[in-house]
Amino acid sequence: MLQLPLVVTAQVDLVLVLVSLLGLWTRLSHLSYPNAVVFDEVYYGPFVSLYMKRVFFIDDSGPPLGHMILALGAYLGGFDGNFVWNRIGAEYPCSVNVWSLRLLPALCGALCVPLAYLLTLELRFSHLSALGAALLLLLENSLIVQSRFMLLESVLIFFVLLAFFSYLRFHNAPSSSWLRYSWLLLCGASCGAAIGVKYMGVFSYLLLLGVASLHTWNMIGDQTVSHLSVCVQCVCRFVCLLVVPVLLYVFWFYVHLGILNRSGPHDQFMSSAFQAGLQGGLSRITQGQPLEVAFGSQVTLRSSTSQTIPCWLHSHKANYPIRYENGRGSSHQQQVTCYPFKDINNWWIVKNPGRQELVVGSPPQTVRHGDIIQLVHGMTSRYLNSHDVAAPMSPHHQEVSGYLDFNVSMAAQNLWRVDIANRAAESEVWKTIQSEVQLVHVNTSAVLKLSGMSLPDWGFHQLEVVAEKLFKARSSGWTVEEHRYGTSQEQEEREVELHSPTHIDVDRKISFWAKFLELQWKMLTVKQDDSEHKYSSSPSEWITMETNIAYWLHSSSNAQIHLIGNPVSWGVAILSLLAYQLLAAVYLLRRRRGFKDLPDGVWSQFVCLGCVCVGGWLVNFVPFLLMEKTLFLYHYLPALCYLYLLGPALLEHTHTHLLSSVTHRRALVVCASAVLFSAFLSYRTFCPLTYGSPELSANQLQKLKWKTTWDILYRRR
Repeated sequence: MLQLPLVVTAQVDLVLVLVSLLGLWTRLSHLSYPNAVVFDEVYYGPFVSLYMKRVFFIDDSGPPLGHMILALGAYLGGFDGNFVWNRIGAEYPCSVNVWSLRLLPALCGALCVPLAYLLTLELRFSHLSALGAALLLLLENSLIVQSRFMLLESVLIFFVLLAFFSYLRFHNAPSSSWLRYSWLLLCGASCGAAIGVKYMGVFSYLLLLGVASLHTWNMIGDQTVSHLSVCVQCVCRFVCLLVVPVLLYVFWFYVHLGILNRSGPHDQFMSSAFQAGLQGGLSRITQGQPLEVAFGSQVTLRSSTSQTIPCWLHSHKANYPIRYENGRGSSHQQQVTCYPFKDINNWWIVKNPGRQELVVGSPPQTVRHGDIIQLVHGMTSRYLNSHDVAAPMSPHHQEVSGYLDFNVSMAAQNLWRVDIANRAAESEVWKTIQSEVQLVHVNTSAVLKLSGMSLPDWGFHQLEVVAEKLFKARSSGWTVEEHRYGTSQEQEEREVELHSPTHIDVDRKISFWAKFLELQWKMLTVKQDDSEHKYSSSPSEWITMETNIAYWLHSSSNAQIHLIGNPVSWGVAILSLLAYQLLAAVYLLRRRRGFKDLPDGVWSQFVCLGCVCVGGWLVNFVPFLLMEKTLFLYHYLPALCYLYLLGPALLEHTHTHLLSSVTHRRALVVCASAVLFSAFLSYRTFCPLTYGSPELSANQLQKLKWKTTWDILYRRR
């Protein structure tokens, strides 16, 4: 029977509550100031606007989850996507809820503080060390700045810390508790989220997999664990740490593509089949087109090579020069090029060599793999031709032309064989958008392809099309993009017909997996402008904070915001790294000589600390030394967070296991307290550059320039 009264007891970590509240206060206070575009908000803002309008885009910098999180904040604030993000410092209108735009990154940044506290506890260090780690993150000016704007580093760091915390929580939980696997599942989900925000998340994910693999290997060797339990645990770890992140990564793109279903400015990077699945744009043009190409079809042929700019097979009423500038002769036939714009001269007619008609019969005779065809240019009626004449810009290839009969000994060679490259996945029938074909010249076995060279003035700087020998052919595919069944035999009627599409309903949507794989490839190969930036820096400058970034400057005063670190905390971080490496080297040498300075449990704790913190710093710093891209100071912030976890834990290790004298221990506590107080003073000193207020005079700003390499802006009055 129920006993009254009911009593509920709960333990509340007041320190955890305190650091959480302080994290929220430092990150969320006056979040809508400044009411202007700040640094990389000008980069992420347009993507948020495109989400609001459901317009497709490609961002080669990373997966879509980060953008979707920013867009969620904008959506919650009622943002309609109509603001133009054209410059840093542009004022937000009153219709834009700036606080909402910046809310979710700020929340993630605030939650990193209590996560640092909890993670230190899971590394089996004291609450005092956990408080020290939390305070270092709390007082780090650069982390505050990066959290308070519509940027992604704070979101990435949050998911990385959450992944390590949940994994260590799983690892430290009693093996008899099945509830601990919920922590492992959360770990896998956090890893998937970290990678989904930025590809930098892969670095920490690989480190976590390494730590988990080591723990799993030790578990397999534990003879006290039954064979069944080993198998179950291995399967659970495999599913949670490998399958779940992969599924979530794919899921982010599923949501991304589900939201962005409208045509936009980045359509041109995608294949015709991909574009046809978007509302407007190509789908509007191709709606109702016939699916199967037949003899008599009028088509445009888009090159399906890996060119970043699309182009279509094209011809016009201009001939190749009789002689090129280098003295080589040409056929003086009509030019055939690849043109990167929609144009009436992109239309060709698929002709049956055995018939004179240029119209589709009844019933239509479809073109299949291996069929021989002729291609007739729609506007000039010239046949696509090739012969043993060197191409203008690529003399090792054959020239491709529209055949003109000059009554000389150069007979037409205008037969082409249709080779459907993806017929195994699609069909033996040549299909609009879906089929990727190679056009093989019957007389010479050369393949029609885009050379990648641009023609000079006489070719209007259009792209060169050549015929390359079959055994050398690479990336020579063509896709029918626009298609209609021809019904007019006469030239004048046919020219009119080229402007009027047919109306046969055909469903040509490609699968999600095809879209996903294509988008992955484009994100890896389509590189946007990566030019040098005024505030770019090298990794060697990050360690000693030789650089800063001016994020915002008031239009008429000295109020400004900089990405600049807390010099005291930054120094503590690098000293902790050096101290751990030195101490680890001494321990290893002495253990090699048979001296065990630490009990096995303490040694395991010390090694785990190094794997997580020093390893985390290494995997998030060293890769940037190998990258040839524009880098900024904020790329260092994930690595820096690991060192902030390392410092207090290393002090506790020194206090507990290396210092035996009470006097020395007290001196260490005093020094640690002095360092934390200095970090607080440093934080307060740079607050005007962190929050943009209060405004400082030119002399005050000059005093904040602690290093000559820092770029502090000020106006003299």
